[in-house]
Amino acid sequence: MKKGWFKKAFHVDSDEPIEPNETQKNALDMLCRGIIRRGLTTPAIIGVEMGRPLNFLGSQTMHFFTPLISAFVPTESWNAVAEFLEHRGSVDWIRNRIEELENEMDKTKEKPKK
Repeated sequence: MKKGWFKKAFHVDSDEPIEPNETQKNALDMLCRGIIRRGLTTPAIIGVEMGRPLNFLGSQTMHFFTPLISAFVPTESWNAVAEFLEHRGSVDWIRNRIEELENEMDKTKEKPKK
């Protein structure tokens, strides 16, 4: 019997940050900007980091509730976020993106008046 199948039986993706596709990036940017606009940057980062071990479970839960949520949220964006969360490196990308967008918003607010 070949044992080649066993090599990848317990394969886990790397923790390295991944890059989202264009649809995922647009949906995540909209989500991140909403978090920043409401002043929830710190709680969001803490929540994302605390949920790191459960991000795959969270993505599967999002897929499960897609039919119910489709009445309130654009399904394309919802599915894009759920698919992105399936990857282990998604937490790092989301945290970095929230910080990056917050810094951009801070810079635009600090422009001196002439």
